[in-house]
Amino acid sequence: MNFAVEAKNLIKNFGELRAVDGISFGIKRGETFAILGENGAGKSTTMRMIACRSPLSAGELSVAGLNVSIEDRKVRSLIGVVPQENNLDPDLNVRENLLVYSRYFRIPKETAQARCAELLDFIRLNEKAEAKVEQLSGGMKRRLMIARALLHRPKILLLDEPTTGLDPNVRQEIWEKLEELRRTENLTIVLSTHYMDEAEKLAQRLLVMAQGKIVVEGVPRKIIENRVKKFALEIREADPIELQNVNGIISQRRGQTHIYFAENLERLAPLMSLYGSRQMILRPANLEDVFLQLSDAGAVESE
Repeated sequence: MNFAVEAKNLIKNFGELRAVDGISFGIKRGETFAILGENGAGKSTTMRMIACRSPLSAGELSVAGLNVSIEDRKVRSLIGVVPQENNLDPDLNVRENLLVYSRYFRIPKETAQARCAELLDFIRLNEKAEAKVEQLSGGMKRRLMIARALLHRPKILLLDEPTTGLDPNVRQEIWEKLEELRRTENLTIVLSTHYMDEAEKLAQRLLVMAQGKIVVEGVPRKIIENRVKKFALEIREADPIELQNVNGIISQRRGQTHIYFAENLERLAPLMSLYGSRQMILRPANLEDVFLQLSDAGAVESE
């Protein structure tokens, strides 16, 4: 298979610290792929290596079929990068932030102006074209950074924690824009995130990292169903009632909360009567359930 991004035994050391420890994965062209993990898991370091911003210590890494260690300049021309921190120029207005950036890719002036107008329309910032960056909301700044990364029509878009610090409505809006890009332009999107709902919503496939290793990878819904089944019953302030062990049901304790997972709702219903009037939530199982289960895992598995 011709992958958009392919890593084989990828390693990154910082002195004696091994931040990325021999991971291998492939990202298909035209898919959204998420890299999940807690702070220090190695996800941002992996993203920086893909973006040619941090050299490999060992292993192999190719982007669009190009070796990042040899053809880094070509790789940079094919990717758009949206960093976690805002690095827009505060001295320029919205349109100028795009036009000035276009010069890095030697885009002809008329082409850059047309592309700028197209992207401002796409991110719905036409009315803010002359506004300074400091006048924009957090969500507007994030949309502008995404537009800037798309100026040169990259084949791959890298986003590091794309919606950190944004309110739910703005996050949803950005998710919709990213999905529209992937669908209409066959853009490969790679994102690192600690938001489980973001990965579950956007990604066709994902991997979870811990201590520099991949602990699970695959299709989000399949991972969920294989790890914690389809449905969950969550009971708050469950103590002093003992956690129940029932065949065919996964039982977990999180502080004073008891959580039970089963293949169908009918298996969970009998447990509800044991907890009286305590607050209960009956819901589909999700990636956060898997993430908490895997937080201390270390073995690579494919779902």
